[in-house]
Amino acid sequence: MSIGKLNTFINIISTEPVKDPDGFVTNGDTVIASVRSYFEQKNSTEKWRNMSQLGEVNALFRIRCIPGVELNTRHVIICGGKRYNIYSVENIRNRGLYLEILAQSVSGEVSRDSEV
Repeated sequence: MSIGKLNTFINIISTEPVKDPDGFVTNGDTVIASVRSYFEQKNSTEKWRNMSQLGEVNALFRIRCIPGVELNTRHVIICGGKRYNIYSVENIRNRGLYLEILAQSVSGEVSRDSEV
């Protein structure tokens, strides 16, 4: 995948509680990474029809692997002011270069404070 296709900026966010150095637990969104990605909305192409068993999935993201960051379904993606819950994360061809993320959009707006 060339750099030209990775033209959408996204934030990967952890929603898990975090303990600060003083021992207090803070709830809220913590930005793990801000990266470029390939983004595709659900449409009626053959690829999306073949993924019909994943009816609630309506977005696809492809990003470069981030060293030291393990993405999972507890993370959230913010792209273009919309919030997406991660449905699955797959290492493309098991080479450790790119990740394919299937996600579901969450209704509602994202506050501007969450976007960095």
